[in-house]
Amino acid sequence: MRKMMSRACTEVVNRNLCVHRRAAAGCPPGFSYAQQPRSCGRGGGVAVIFRKSLVCTGRPVGKTQFSECMFWKLGNRGSTGFLLVYRPPRCTKDSLPELLQVVADVLLETPSLVVLGDFNIHADTTLQGAARDFVESMASMGLSLNKSGPTHSRGHALDLVFTSMDVGDLTLNKSETKEVPWSDHFLVQLDFSATHPLCREVGPIRMVRPRHLIDPNGFQRVVGDALSHVDGLSADSLVARWNVELTRAIDCLAPKRPLRLHGARTAPWFSTDLRAMKQSLRRLERRWRRTHSESDRTQVRAQRRAYQVAIATAKKNFFTASIASAENSSRRLFQVVHNLAEPPATSGPSTGHMFSCNDFAKFFADKIAQIREEVDSTVGEGLGRESARVLSSQVEWDQFQSVTSEDVDRLLGRVKPTTCLLDPCPSWLIKASREGLGNGLHGVVNASLREGAFPDPLKEAVIKPLLKKPSLDAATMANYRPVSNLPFLGKVIERVVAEQLQARLEEADHLDPFQSGFRPHHGTETALVALVDDLRRARDKGESCFLVLLDLSAAFDTIDHNILLDPLEGLGAGGTVIQWFRSFLLGRVQKVVVGDECSDPWALTCGVPQGSVLSPMLFNIYMQPLGEIIRRFGMGVHQYADDTQLYLSFKSEPVKAVKVLCECLEAVGGWMAANRLRLNPDKTEVLFLGDRRRAGVEDSLVLNGVTVPLKDQVRSLGVILDSQLSMEAQVKSMSRAAVYQLHLVRRLRPYLPADREWYMLWLSPAWTTAMHSTWGYL
Repeated sequence: MRKMMSRACTEVVNRNLCVHRRAAAGCPPGFSYAQQPRSCGRGGGVAVIFRKSLVCTGRPVGKTQFSECMFWKLGNRGSTGFLLVYRPPRCTKDSLPELLQVVADVLLETPSLVVLGDFNIHADTTLQGAARDFVESMASMGLSLNKSGPTHSRGHALDLVFTSMDVGDLTLNKSETKEVPWSDHFLVQLDFSATHPLCREVGPIRMVRPRHLIDPNGFQRVVGDALSHVDGLSADSLVARWNVELTRAIDCLAPKRPLRLHGARTAPWFSTDLRAMKQSLRRLERRWRRTHSESDRTQVRAQRRAYQVAIATAKKNFFTASIASAENSSRRLFQVVHNLAEPPATSGPSTGHMFSCNDFAKFFADKIAQIREEVDSTVGEGLGRESARVLSSQVEWDQFQSVTSEDVDRLLGRVKPTTCLLDPCPSWLIKASREGLGNGLHGVVNASLREGAFPDPLKEAVIKPLLKKPSLDAATMANYRPVSNLPFLGKVIERVVAEQLQARLEEADHLDPFQSGFRPHHGTETALVALVDDLRRARDKGESCFLVLLDLSAAFDTIDHNILLDPLEGLGAGGTVIQWFRSFLLGRVQKVVVGDECSDPWALTCGVPQGSVLSPMLFNIYMQPLGEIIRRFGMGVHQYADDTQLYLSFKSEPVKAVKVLCECLEAVGGWMAANRLRLNPDKTEVLFLGDRRRAGVEDSLVLNGVTVPLKDQVRSLGVILDSQLSMEAQVKSMSRAAVYQLHLVRRLRPYLPADREWYMLWLSPAWTTAMHSTWGYL
């Protein structure tokens, strides 16, 4: 085989290599070999020379009387097998049935098979007798003969290649022959392309810090009082010093070391003692294979039983402790149990194998630029912009309240320990060392609030492309979502501002009462219960309903900064407060990271980072006027972040209802375009609740020039709603989900304590949401 791609292999067949010394001498640098020499006499034998990076696993075929054979599997999955054959020229016809038996045995193990070698059968002429029977028998087993012309200096085809219909990870593109000076046989070259990696997966080398060397107490001692002096320094200077001192401390405590990452992950419950027991078991097994004594066999069996008992005990203790740590949080408990039952997949080929970081950066930037260009062209046609209602014409909130060290310590305990590549040290270390770092952190927060400026070093974001759904095609760039990772220190500052902004919003009663996203004591459950309750009340009155689910394209990424500042000023914000929000929005940059590669940073002219603390609150403020516009048309609306469900009930005059619906959606589309948001009519869904024929409603509606068919069922915030509100489809979906969840419980039962509360606490949240959506709060 000739190397066709970086994953292909090179195979050299030399039937004269029958001595270890000669085979080793025939290997070029970077190659290895395997051979099956002839047991007696001169000549014969088979060998294969392959790259050391290839996964090549051979096994003996068994003794044959007339020919030499060698079998090996190729690739990490081992789905493709190769059978190398040498049949001497003076063999009788009885040697062919023997060879067919060998092929049949190999096919039972590996249906995807390539049989090649020197058969000494004249395939260039009309096959007769035993030779014809042999080729026909091979074809009956799914192995077809690939003809590539003469393979011998006398013009005959003696070296043959048979391939099965399914060759596993390989696809045979072509075969060709070349004359060589050292043999009367030609060199047969096979060009394969691989669909899966054939080489040993060698993980990348990354610089990591040894976790066992990172000690919070030692970290605080190294930092010392370097962060204590904050007087007279700007927020940018304090952040720069924060990064320098923490980097110096972590480098002193646990300097980075090169580590090659491997695909296999060590189980979290696999302790050092278990590793020692496993090593002891392997030593005993090797000794027993060498001695075959009964006493050594008894020790092996005893050690194996002890090892299995220790594994079961370690699993149960680990699972019990993990679940007990999350018993007060249903969400956390579900995540823990799901990760225990289905551990995260090992690191396979990353997106970097298909797209570079610069490709992603260009795609994400061009996507937003295209949306803004399309929306701007719509606004240019005469649509006006309706700002949020102005609550106060005077500045009532011109500065932030300073925070104490106790406030920062309290907020620090609530921030998730998510670490960004831009952080000087792991965020969990900052939380564990907050007693020694509290003064420095407190100084940075107050300096930012006092100056009305968000520090520039914290405005950079790292984008990691993630598939929107695991089932989507990873080779399509549009299936990836840009997820922003922000510095931990910036999130702490945002958390302080978010508390004061939330208090101001509650005081002014500014948010839409039917917005359930990113608000305390609200969620998808409250939005669904309110929506379904309104629809059921309308149906009980004998009314029909239109339910429209609006779809927005990249809503968070297209927010206009200047437009967003208007409702903030309407809240009475001014002075350093409005300066801080302006500084928070402007001057941001981001870059895409894929593996160890990083793209060039680019500036953001619109949008809010989705990974920040403040972005959901700012988005709710931005979307506040939308509910008022919809209610002007006598329609109901429920929102959860950028998911908007609007509905219209009517008892008669369906034509008038359709007209009102279209006028409302036209006004909604105009407001969104004026506010630089794009409504996607192609993904907007409409559900009609009632009898279409009796109500005289067509099968489709024309919304903003796009024909939208009426559907029999839609999925709203994870719950399936049908035209009769029977919830049958949702019940079936929940039944399948419940069976799956119970299956996970069954898998973990041997390692869990016999306590029903664990199961109910884990399974009840999903059931509760479905039941409340179906029957409401009883």
